[in-house]
Amino acid sequence: MASISLKKLNKSYGALTVVHDIDLEIADKEFIILVGPSGCGKSTTLRMIAGLEEISGGELQIGGDLMNDVPSKDRDIAMVFQNYALYPHMTVYKNMAFGLQLRKVSRDFIDSQVQDAAKILDITHLLNRKPKALSGGQRQRVALGRAMVRNPAVFLLDEPLSNLDAKLRGTMRAEITKLHKRLHATFIYVTHDQIEAMTMADRIVVMKDGHIQQVDTPQNLYDRPVNMFVAGFIGAPQMNMMPSVIERRGERYFASFDGRELPLPAHFDKSRIAPYEGHELVIGIRPENFHELPPADIAPENLAPFSAVMELAEPMGSEIHLNIVAGGRSLIARVSPRFKGAIGDEVKLVVDTTNMQLFDRQTERSILY
Repeated sequence: MASISLKKLNKSYGALTVVHDIDLEIADKEFIILVGPSGCGKSTTLRMIAGLEEISGGELQIGGDLMNDVPSKDRDIAMVFQNYALYPHMTVYKNMAFGLQLRKVSRDFIDSQVQDAAKILDITHLLNRKPKALSGGQRQRVALGRAMVRNPAVFLLDEPLSNLDAKLRGTMRAEITKLHKRLHATFIYVTHDQIEAMTMADRIVVMKDGHIQQVDTPQNLYDRPVNMFVAGFIGAPQMNMMPSVIERRGERYFASFDGRELPLPAHFDKSRIAPYEGHELVIGIRPENFHELPPADIAPENLAPFSAVMELAEPMGSEIHLNIVAGGRSLIARVSPRFKGAIGDEVKLVVDTTNMQLFDRQTERSILY
């Protein structure tokens, strides 16, 4: 079993605390990703799990055993680094075999492990080359292979794809996901790239300033963010945030934004909204919820007209990211590639409010969940 438990885990450098009382339960064989901006504490947390950083407080358990003072080599983990960390003077074969050689296992066992890992990663033809003769993607496969041959219970991956170009990152994302399913091991992966997190993880841990903001499945993070930070960090382009006043007419609530009225969906819990009547909060609308024409599959009562001034159009091939200005605020709408318009034009869109988010302006927390 390679379940992992972090209980009030923290890390300090003198008076500076960079990880604050992290509580996290990671299931056996789970693929979990720590994501957040630079400096949020995700890599430090990973390095404490690996035994490369001393734990300042709290408990770390792997498979139910306390690991705070257990040396890294005895934790049954393997780590893959951003910069590959390959020995330049050794061949690929020797790089992959080195960790097993230190354990003084038999030569036949080492050869079997290296050959099996090389076959899975499609690098058998590279075994006699040295790292300088490899591409970035090939080096990353070798780094993965070096971890695999040890057959660890836990794989720790620290931004392993950040040095690769965009196309290769997409390929390697798929390869690492397939590798996880094949190896049946626990994967803990660190990245600042929310696209990597959304496409690969069973669950995502969103961090900011050394604190966990939310732990959930990728879809739940997208649909039900607990605060404005998570809502803005998850999703590309990011969610539009608009300060609005909540008003009520009859049984319906509306968000009033610069003279525009956006109906709140009927399925929202009215008891959560009622205290904000007449007060300002922040509404969040994702770019894909702006449309050129009313969608046929959306209830008419959840649609509202929305006019804005076009500031910029960014063609993306399959869609256009439309930069618009409304109420002095810059927003982004995702529209079809057939959209026609010029900078400075007034554009008339339709907003689908079905998945609108509502946040308290002071606490920045969602009032819906």
